[in-house]
Amino acid sequence: MDANYQGLFYNIEKSIEKKKQLFEVSVLRYAARAMLATLFLTLGTAIAVITAQYAEKALPGSGKFLYSFMFSWSLVMIIYMNAELGTSNMMYTTVAVHRKLLTVKNAIILLFACLLFNLIGGILASYLVSLTAVFHDLPTDHFLFTAIEGKLAKTPLQIFIEGIFANIIVNTAVFSTIRMKDDAGKIIAMIFIIFIFAFLGFEHLIANFSSFPLAYFAANGAIAGMTPSVVGMNFLLAGLGNYVGGGLIIGLTYSWLNSGNHVYQD
Repeated sequence: MDANYQGLFYNIEKSIEKKKQLFEVSVLRYAARAMLATLFLTLGTAIAVITAQYAEKALPGSGKFLYSFMFSWSLVMIIYMNAELGTSNMMYTTVAVHRKLLTVKNAIILLFACLLFNLIGGILASYLVSLTAVFHDLPTDHFLFTAIEGKLAKTPLQIFIEGIFANIIVNTAVFSTIRMKDDAGKIIAMIFIIFIFAFLGFEHLIANFSSFPLAYFAANGAIAGMTPSVVGMNFLLAGLGNYVGGGLIIGLTYSWLNSGNHVYQD
């Protein structure tokens, strides 16, 4: 890379080096940052579903709008608190392999570790949040439960395709924050971009790591259609779709577009 180049991929490569160095020096610290990502996602999901329920009671049909707006703050917390999010790391690790900053083996290990600790963090945070007063005795038709039941009823093809679009959107938000210098602009961009996937109900693996356990614990396991096989299939297909969207369509495509010595660089 040109030493004078300070654009998008200069910053992406710096981020990759930080992740690589942290993982090599302290897997425990890397794991903690991955668990923090789903802590923030769980908090974002919690406030989103609770406010959506109140909105639906006050004005039927408004709950989804408020849910999508409040959920979008999850990414703001993740970005500004420097947590490790598996779906954005799908982009980072793919770029790292394409640019020979990581071997395929090391990229897979780093990404798998991130996903594993995202899952552990999501389960733990969801369980603890479910013990708080606001999540006691939720009605069976609560926004949280109906939303999860809808996810569980999707066909495999729907989950996969929605997973692709979800991570295109998430990594577009990540790219936007890298390119912007103003904090207010970053926050506004993240909220309105993430709003797209939240409102359309697309499948985001790491968000599901938080929302599925939260619904399960809050309902004491009484969620229609929530079986290990159905949840496992959702996680698998959403994850594969997320990788196609974030890793290949955004990460690999833009890394290729920005390789070489041509003038058109992001």
